[in-house]
Amino acid sequence: MKRPIILAVALLVVSGAFAQNTPETNNHKFRPQGWARPGGGGGTNLVYHAGAPVLLQAKVVMIFWGPSFNNTTSGDYNYARTLQNFRNQYGTNPEFNVITQYYENLGTGNQPIGLSNLSLGSNDWFDTSTPPTNVTDADVQAEVLRYLGNGNAFDNSTIYEVFIPSTSYSSDGSSTSCGGPNLAYCAYHGHFSNGGRDIKYSIEPYPSCSGCHASGFNTVQDQEHFVCHETREAVTDPDLNAWFDRRGNEADDKCAWSPAPFIDSNGYGYQYEWSNVVSGCVQTR
Repeated sequence: MKRPIILAVALLVVSGAFAQNTPETNNHKFRPQGWARPGGGGGTNLVYHAGAPVLLQAKVVMIFWGPSFNNTTSGDYNYARTLQNFRNQYGTNPEFNVITQYYENLGTGNQPIGLSNLSLGSNDWFDTSTPPTNVTDADVQAEVLRYLGNGNAFDNSTIYEVFIPSTSYSSDGSSTSCGGPNLAYCAYHGHFSNGGRDIKYSIEPYPSCSGCHASGFNTVQDQEHFVCHETREAVTDPDLNAWFDRRGNEADDKCAWSPAPFIDSNGYGYQYEWSNVVSGCVQTR
């Protein structure tokens, strides 16, 4: 959903910790299984909204926040390295190639999204400080700014993806990810301005609940599935104003959870992607 619809009953009946009426942001959320998309996901093609940018040669920096990701005795150690390996091959593979049909036009003609080695940005960061149990959207943005303030140059084509351990959960207003009191999303992407920079980011909470679990997937494959979804959407709609359909669904929303997510021959988890070429969901192109 381009602008998430707030369901009054679901989001107003919250625990005391979330009763402060904090509004949900416009960040674009990957909803759990069973959460209805506005008007359904299929049907109409994506529409380009003229003058809006995409990421033509995207890069992804992974920020692993929490000591367990760099502790060789923790399962999170291999979890993080597997996600890095997934990222390293994703931007040049057939699953990513589906979005090369989409483009930007900033006044010089259509410029299509290209395949790119997503790992060619600045170094990933293993931040061994302990995140709060409730990681708010402001916390995520602050973590990205800590990374950029740590000697890492900002890049306008980079998506800064923040991963948190199972001991924490993400919140945005009264909505939360797995582990929180009001499950309303599995992950999300957004952008914010700081010092004249348009910073693209995502939060990738630990997929520790049934609503964010695909049948037959292990935990890291569930997370790869979410990285697949959020990365492609952050490339095709980085500022939430480029590619979406008339109901506000971005490219991956239109195929989220149906058809069922799949595992490729390398064991990585993916979801189907909307193709305007065939007006339907496809695995690859």
